[in-house]
Amino acid sequence: MRMTVLALGSGPPVVVVPGVQGRWEWLRPGIEALAARCRVVTFSLADEPSCGGTFEPARGFDCYVEQVREALDAAEIERATVCGVSYGGLIAAAFASRYPQRTNGLVLVSALTPSWRPDARVRFYLRAPRLLAPLFMLASLRMYVEIAAAHGGFAAGLPAAVRHAWNVLTHMFSPTRMARRVRLLCSMPPIDVSNVRAPVLLITGEPALDRVVPVHATREYLRLLPHARVETLERTGHLGLVTRPEAFAALVAPFAAEAAREASRRRVV
Repeated sequence: MRMTVLALGSGPPVVVVPGVQGRWEWLRPGIEALAARCRVVTFSLADEPSCGGTFEPARGFDCYVEQVREALDAAEIERATVCGVSYGGLIAAAFASRYPQRTNGLVLVSALTPSWRPDARVRFYLRAPRLLAPLFMLASLRMYVEIAAAHGGFAAGLPAAVRHAWNVLTHMFSPTRMARRVRLLCSMPPIDVSNVRAPVLLITGEPALDRVVPVHATREYLRLLPHARVETLERTGHLGLVTRPEAFAALVAPFAAEAAREASRRRVV
């Protein structure tokens, strides 16, 4: 079965890798904003039924990494900037390490780091992911704080929250698949990213607003990849692609363009 790949726009190529929920549709606002400036390729994670990709339990996390290569091949793109969001950041970093010849640049958005391990809250949901899914969804209401901040207040943020909730409900996550993805990280050694030489852009929200991946955790990449550049999306937390898509695209598009130019110059030399 052939993997379903979405390709939009024109310009410097960017592959967007979704987070632990697995669905590219959750990132639609950011993807559409970026596609106005770049050639954007994206997909759902391999074990999502809508993806049509191949997931082999024995290969686990490696299947997600290889998806990036498969997406580039399907879109007939030789090299691209790879942008990973949250859990997808680890996938993107692993790809950049494994395939430097196909990586123009690396963008890590509120990303998990190789040393990440589930905290007490995550371990609680891992105990019975399907049974605890309603509680998980109820707890997700805490994300409204950053939606409100991005839109100028609690009342002003309500329409945006409704749109995001509708998108989530119509592209529903699987608690069991999410739990499996987290467990895959617990059962493998930390990913080695020390050989990544491509330009790196770290994007986080404000520390007080990211209720999912602490900003200081994402900034751990500065120790691993000291040549990385850091940018902050103000008035948002973990949902910057959704709450402030134009600001997200304004950071990523010029970075991808410059990364493509640098890669072209290196090939000429």
